[in-house]
Amino acid sequence: MMLRLSLAVIVALSAGAARADICHEAARRAASESGVPVDVLLAITLTETGRRHEGRFAPWPWTVNAAGEGRWFATRHEAEAFVAKRRAQGIDSIDIGCFQINLRWHGEAFATPDAMFDPVENARYAAAFLGRLHAETGDWTRAAGAFHSRTEIHAARYRRKFAQHREMVLADVGPPRLPRSATVARLIPVRPPRENGWPLMRAGASAGLGSLVPVSAAPRPLLETAR
Repeated sequence: MMLRLSLAVIVALSAGAARADICHEAARRAASESGVPVDVLLAITLTETGRRHEGRFAPWPWTVNAAGEGRWFATRHEAEAFVAKRRAQGIDSIDIGCFQINLRWHGEAFATPDAMFDPVENARYAAAFLGRLHAETGDWTRAAGAFHSRTEIHAARYRRKFAQHREMVLADVGPPRLPRSATVARLIPVRPPRENGWPLMRAGASAGLGSLVPVSAAPRPLLETAR
């Protein structure tokens, strides 16, 4: 009995780690295809969906933020069901997946809302969007801020979190091997950047609002930094 329980725990932990690595692998693939530096994409997905789980601070693929109500789900199916329920209620400002692509502003680039949960497609779209923003701003950190919001107060706060996570990524993976100038995604149409949908990032908002929280768990900060 103890052996079976131990094996079950090991399998569960391994599955959790595998899910956390999904966003990492999607970011690396999108970076290699697009020319966007891998450290930029890894830092973005950490900033968007990073959480501490089983002793690791890592992004989570089944993350949703619907009009300020954000959650990490255990499975893709649960996340898709949550999106369907919120859409049935008339909510379309929904951030989806590893890079929290907004359904209202960017959903037309995907076949269906469920397709936005595909980690690789989610990452490819993020890379295309970031590349265009980099061409506009000339700087990856400023592009990251615009990825989140065109409103400077929100973009500035996001840039600070992005920079912290990028430093953490560089310390882990080393200097980027990809070119700093993005030869970015050619084929994906990009809609205007989403406005801030996270109450936490609004001026004067309470720190408890708009947090991404695991299902059946206490609230935690949306933009948690590794400690």
